[in-house]
Amino acid sequence: MSENKVLVIPCSGIGKAHGTVTRQATYYVLEKLRPEKTQTTCLALIVVDDEEALKLVKKYPCVTVDGCPYECSKKNLEAVGGNIAGSVMSTKVFRDNRDLKPESVTELGPKGEALAEKVAEKIVEEVDRILDGKS
Repeated sequence: MSENKVLVIPCSGIGKAHGTVTRQATYYVLEKLRPEKTQTTCLALIVVDDEEALKLVKKYPCVTVDGCPYECSKKNLEAVGGNIAGSVMSTKVFRDNRDLKPESVTELGPKGEALAEKVAEKIVEEVDRILDGKS
């Protein structure tokens, strides 16, 4: 991994539409919006103390992306001493875009996809801020 990258760590959110939104938003960032500047690792690997995942989250700046107030991504990174440099909460983005309600956990639908894109924009703001050296 390049020294000039940010790790984006979405919540697992199994069974929750906003968990699906966070993962989709992360894929947008990694694949379309900032593919050369971002990477991810599985939150479950961090939870089970996977050596390689722990090295990554301690070495590189991380943006946590959570789908609910439990903040599992953020809290799990804090618990292992991860380098948290920013965070995004999809429900906060949803509050400003109430018309973009996901259809279900497995099928976000057009409105849910649009919400994921809005969350991705917030992630990009954090990534760019971190890479530009702004606190």
